[in-house]
Amino acid sequence: MLQGSPPCVWCQAGSTLRSSGFCCVCRKHLQEIPSSSTNVSTSLEWDSGKTSELLSGMGVSAPKKDKLGNENTPQDLLVSSPCLPPKRQKVKDNEKDFVILRRPWLLRETESGISLDALPDELLLAIFAYLPLRDLLKVSMICKRWHRLSFDESLWQTLDLTGGNLLPGVLGHLLPAGVTVFRCPRSCIGDPLFKTSNLLKIQHLDLSNCTVSVADLHSILCLCEKLLNLSLEGLVLSDSIIKSIARNPNLIRLNLCGCSGFSAETLELMLSSCSMLEELNLSWCEFTATHVKAAVSHVTSKVTQLNLSGYRENLQIADVKTLVERCPLLVHLDLSDSMMLKPECFQYFKQLVFLQHLCLSRCYQISPAALVELGEIRTLKTLQVFGIVTDSSLQLLEEALPDMKINGSHFTSIARPTVGTKKSHEIWGIKCRLTLRNPSFL
Repeated sequence: MLQGSPPCVWCQAGSTLRSSGFCCVCRKHLQEIPSSSTNVSTSLEWDSGKTSELLSGMGVSAPKKDKLGNENTPQDLLVSSPCLPPKRQKVKDNEKDFVILRRPWLLRETESGISLDALPDELLLAIFAYLPLRDLLKVSMICKRWHRLSFDESLWQTLDLTGGNLLPGVLGHLLPAGVTVFRCPRSCIGDPLFKTSNLLKIQHLDLSNCTVSVADLHSILCLCEKLLNLSLEGLVLSDSIIKSIARNPNLIRLNLCGCSGFSAETLELMLSSCSMLEELNLSWCEFTATHVKAAVSHVTSKVTQLNLSGYRENLQIADVKTLVERCPLLVHLDLSDSMMLKPECFQYFKQLVFLQHLCLSRCYQISPAALVELGEIRTLKTLQVFGIVTDSSLQLLEEALPDMKINGSHFTSIARPTVGTKKSHEIWGIKCRLTLRNPSFL
């Protein structure tokens, strides 16, 4: 050791350099120790830039990034402080052992409170479960761990994006997160841009009256094979979309009211494949007489609620006969706006031993007096005959049929995801947790 030079602060033996306070040997080994602020590479792929784009596409502002590159540690813990007890690592040089001290990343024990980094995944998931949709998307930007947890399947079971303006890529990022209930009526949907061809887990899907291209709609439905309830009311479809629906053999409720763009042949295929249907709404589609015959000839015998209204001259009495013979379990039947129906078809209605609700509104060849014959159907509880009876004849009809409620509702609820005008986040009785409370910001 040089005379007049203090000993090395580590080994207490070697002579120190002028500016560092370490001997040559210690200085060399200290330079080989990686910095505590260096991020350790992991196998988790996480692109914060792309996540920012997703949030921007949904109108959610991204949180500001920490200049220090820290994760989710509260700022009061990110302060300079004395080191923790050193982690010891022995290095042998010149047959003399000495200890190398490595500075810890953060000091936790000497500070009050607890860092969120110390919480296990289960507790963080329990906390995230209380976050609304926008906040859940924001916390996904905090760090890699929070990004992984914020898209855990347990948090994305039910999703409601009603009325939103969904830019390209949004659905492709959210739906694969494990969504099983997706409510998105009256929305403008861009290209989902799915990054995988894996099937989605969606079981209940409502895309009624959306603005979406046929190609983008097909890209969603071709990945759905576990559907139980589906509503595509008011959309333009295609044969490819109908074939995708046909790959859902467990479908229970299907609402295609007001749809168009598919052939009678693919309609036959779908109805033959979906043999578990209980509620089916095919009203006011752009059907020809061939479509109508395909529907009544191939609908499953298990159906209990059926809406075939709006087919004017295309629905004949012979079609009613075929339908009744094929579907003896019908409880609710709507044949409104069928100009060709006459009192002759009442004999077929009488064969439906479970029939409780019948709609014949605007079937103008049926006179008010002939409706009294329907009183012979003992199970019938409600009768909708708007446009056939006047106010005066309605009173007489109610006196003739005292056990039947007449003209109680203008609209049918068959296979529709929501009933009534009350605003709610429910579809088919299932409430969605993650919702857009203010869709105008999208």
